Amino acid sequence: MSKATVPHLTASAPVKSLTVRVVKGPDAGRAHEASGHQLTIGTATDNDLILGDETVSRYHLQLQHLGDRILAQDLGSTNGTVSGSIAIERATITPGTVLSLGKTQIRIDDGAVVEMELAAEEQIGNVRGRSPAMRNLLARVEKIARSDASVLLGGETGVGKEVVARAIHELSQRADGPFETVDCGALSPTLVASELFGHEKGSFTGADRERDGAFQRASGGTLFLDEIGELPPSLQTALLGALERRVIRRVGGDKAIPIDVRVVCATHRDLRSEVNSESFRQDLYYRIAVVVLRIPPLRERIEDIPLLVEHFLHEAGHSGPVEELFPPGAMAGLVRHRWPGNVRELRNFVEAALAIGEAPTLDGELAPSVSSGAGEGMFTAGALSQLLPSSYKAARAQVLDNFDRLYLRALLDRCEDNVSEAARRSEIHRSYLNLMLKRHHFR
Repeated sequence: MSKATVPHLTASAPVKSLTVRVVKGPDAGRAHEASGHQLTIGTATDNDLILGDETVSRYHLQLQHLGDRILAQDLGSTNGTVSGSIAIERATITPGTVLSLGKTQIRIDDGAVVEMELAAEEQIGNVRGRSPAMRNLLARVEKIARSDASVLLGGETGVGKEVVARAIHELSQRADGPFETVDCGALSPTLVASELFGHEKGSFTGADRERDGAFQRASGGTLFLDEIGELPPSLQTALLGALERRVIRRVGGDKAIPIDVRVVCATHRDLRSEVNSESFRQDLYYRIAVVVLRIPPLRERIEDIPLLVEHFLHEAGHSGPVEELFPPGAMAGLVRHRWPGNVRELRNFVEAALAIGEAPTLDGELAPSVSSGAGEGMFTAGALSQLLPSSYKAARAQVLDNFDRLYLRALLDRCEDNVSEAARRSEIHRSYLNLMLKRHHFR
């Protein structure tokens, strides 16, 4: 496997940093200035500002400088974050604001302007972006890939966590080894254990033969654990043991099997909140979050939308100009849209536009241009002309495939990516729905 193109890290952009001073509490007088534009506060040792106040949670507060204001986000703390007499979960504040965390009060101010490192190129592997946020992510990916440290990828559903994980693998010294993926949220606990560690013949009903798990299949390469936050407590313990001792045991077996893998995990949850509520082990979090990368949602990097649209069109085989399907007015509409499904939703939208010959409306309904008969409004004349060279069977299969994509995307958005709820509403058996989601690359 060839390595992904490595960008030259020659660019930078100025960003405001943050200064936090403790004005009341056991740590009064202490101050911390973030080297960048984001910092976390709590009692856990991997916070940027570590407090000794027992009324402060392990991961209590995250601050992020947005340029003209500061985003304060409580991380599911026990005693909350208070501004004056108002408890806040997520709020934008101005420099000079004083917040209370348990018995501690902190004052948040602007720090110095610092340079944020950017990748000079707009692409690593299949990760693309020209916005400062994405070029900073590309620069960090390139650095992180050189080590063997465990990485935790965070971000909303659909931002492209698996694509980033694969780019880390392809830039690493393990690029010639396998890249294995396990979706921890799509399998039952028994099946997740078997998928991760393998099983012995006869270890459970249906185990009719010995099977290697993902840890063994990924030997010499990278194991990507998607939706790690869905892992049940019993498997969290088993995973922690495997990562600490670098050995596994198959389900139903007692033989210690050495492992040689790099682990990259991903989640749409904030695992720091899960640690605070004790639904996720803190020691496992430390083990998998040696490096944490947050992938920004598409609405925070709208400069990337034209670049991504062009890429998705070319990837789908469109050789004409982008303006043929997305004239300037349509592209401006894409930039204004919020994209709750992020890059995945944009990809599906572009594929739908290519299938019907023009951009659908942004509420997901297809724009009709042929109306001479029932149902014909679902297609443009251009789309029909593209189907006619194919046989009826091939054309019908293409239309049904495009319908499945549109339906599944709308269904997931409506159910907030809850597969169980999606199966109930659509009256599709969950196991078959999971197969459909994997076939259309939603999982």
